[in-house]
Amino acid sequence: MGECKGGPLVTAKDDTGSAWPVKGRVKWFDPTKGFGFVVAEEGGPDILLHANVLRNFGQSSVADGALIEIVVQQTARGMQAVEVVVITPPDEDSGPPLEDAAAISPEEIAALPLEPARVKWFDKGKGFGFANIFGRPEDIFVHIEVLRRSGLADLQPGEAVGLRVVEGRRGRMAIEVAAWERAIRRDD
Repeated sequence: MGECKGGPLVTAKDDTGSAWPVKGRVKWFDPTKGFGFVVAEEGGPDILLHANVLRNFGQSSVADGALIEIVVQQTARGMQAVEVVVITPPDEDSGPPLEDAAAISPEEIAALPLEPARVKWFDKGKGFGFANIFGRPEDIFVHIEVLRRSGLADLQPGEAVGLRVVEGRRGRMAIEVAAWERAIRRDD
């Protein structure tokens, strides 16, 4: 019988505890509940994505609709992700454009420095929050659409993130948000 926390797992393919890669799309993920589900490209049952597996990848949330590559195992409780390999944010065309970001090309965004920041607060229901760049007093506005386009679904107070920031009509705002652990690896 399978155990959820690191114990032996029984697979559907054989009895060796083997795991295999799967590509799919995040059906939904709720950071408050600590889990969500992935739908595999080839179909089949929903795959459980636990918050601990996502944290091992360096993120505390993932946007609904994001493309994801995971390693899965069949357990007594069903298919479960045991490792996240790659997350690709949902298509940018799937939501309304942010006016302040409309004139900025992806190349210009990528050229901006990824600055270390700490989340001050974020309210998913309101659709925005604020973070502070380390060593700077001003607040940086973080919109839910920017968060979603960055492949994240939510932020927690005190969470360390990497921000690419632009000057918007109402002040400094994040144009990209990255989990800090992922940001460090990506910019090395």
